[in-house]
Amino acid sequence: MNDWRQVMAQSPKIAVIGSGLGGFGAAHRLRSQGLEPVLYEKNPYHGGHAASHHFDGFIFDEGPHVSFTADEQVRQLFARSVQDRYEIVHAKVNNYWKGYWIRHPVITSMYGLPPELIVNVLRDFVEKPNTAPGDLRNYEEWLIACYGRTYAETFPMQYTKKYHTTTADNMSTEWVGPRLYQADLEEAILGAVSKDTPNIHYVQEYRYPAQNGFVSFLDLFKEHSNILLNYRIEKIVPKAKELHFTHGAVVPYDHLISSVPLPELVPMIEGVPSRVVEASRNLACTNLVLVNVGIARPDVSSASWSYFYDDDMPFSRISFPRTFSSSTVPDGASSIQCELYFSGKYRPLDRSPKDYIEPVIDGLRRCGLIREDDRILHRSTMHIPYANIIFDLDRAGALHTVHGYLDDLGIAHCGRYGDWGYLWTDTSFMSGESAAQRILDKITT
Repeated sequence: MNDWRQVMAQSPKIAVIGSGLGGFGAAHRLRSQGLEPVLYEKNPYHGGHAASHHFDGFIFDEGPHVSFTADEQVRQLFARSVQDRYEIVHAKVNNYWKGYWIRHPVITSMYGLPPELIVNVLRDFVEKPNTAPGDLRNYEEWLIACYGRTYAETFPMQYTKKYHTTTADNMSTEWVGPRLYQADLEEAILGAVSKDTPNIHYVQEYRYPAQNGFVSFLDLFKEHSNILLNYRIEKIVPKAKELHFTHGAVVPYDHLISSVPLPELVPMIEGVPSRVVEASRNLACTNLVLVNVGIARPDVSSASWSYFYDDDMPFSRISFPRTFSSSTVPDGASSIQCELYFSGKYRPLDRSPKDYIEPVIDGLRRCGLIREDDRILHRSTMHIPYANIIFDLDRAGALHTVHGYLDDLGIAHCGRYGDWGYLWTDTSFMSGESAAQRILDKITT
């Protein structure tokens, strides 16, 4: 192993593409070892998917970003980033189905639903197939094995079509983790006969900056990082170890870490084999239309976020930024952010995002969140090209091909779209740290 002081004297040029959580995680780890990477960001602002946007006195993130990590290092870093000025919010999550507001998860909160539905859910729950985990071929089979067919088809399978844009039989179960609560029979029965059940959502409480939106959790990293904004990559030349940017700059590198979405990264690489390009095209993810609405009333909802199952509601999930922090809205106001999901592979976006504003407001009125006499202070949309990874049945093979190729080139990948996984904020940051560690291991060997 080389002496570390000799390594440092050589000052390797380390390029990090992207200034989101993954990129900042990589830069943080490298700086901890005395290295100074340069972050190249295509946007005129930092944060990537964790950016916050200001409109008419309202702050909207790119979806409901909150921090509920149990990792103490990340908790401390985020707290330092906002000088310990953050809110601690007890999560309140609910569901809307056919006019009913239901506590989350539905399987333990069926009290007040139509009796016939409850009977069918419980009957199927008792009679659900006793299938070994290794025999389950897809997410649909997993849902039926966990909950029985009635519940699976009425709630999670319906939500899957809205949120993931494909059907449950076309998805694996790699992403599930703690996201779906697997109740036992006693919990399901108790939730059917009593409305007083414990909160068992996987997010019990979360942190959110007291000011300026979620991106404030990245202020510490922004301050300590060398970031070049408006640097959009046009081409990567691995043989010459060069980054070519759209404005004409050519930058050499010794080591490269990328958080660029894989379907965009792969075609940038000079000499990439066609089989790898084809594999990158088989990696599916949703794109997201966010409809942001500001209301001149402070009590629109006490929920953190809500799930919607009905097809006649255009959104699959909505969140209420005021419940994260009152600083996200003007005095006396509330805001609602509605999520509508599309994908190039399964459900293409076929109209302008602005065309969804009125259908969304109509849906909010029909479910009672907006009253007829409410004054709407703000309406806007954001289109997020990369939202959630779709764990369809093509993903594993395609990802193996793409990651194998990048590993062979020595291009480290990180973040939700570099790892192409269902990463939360903390795991995205730690993904960047892991990518940086792989680079450090090369440098010091």
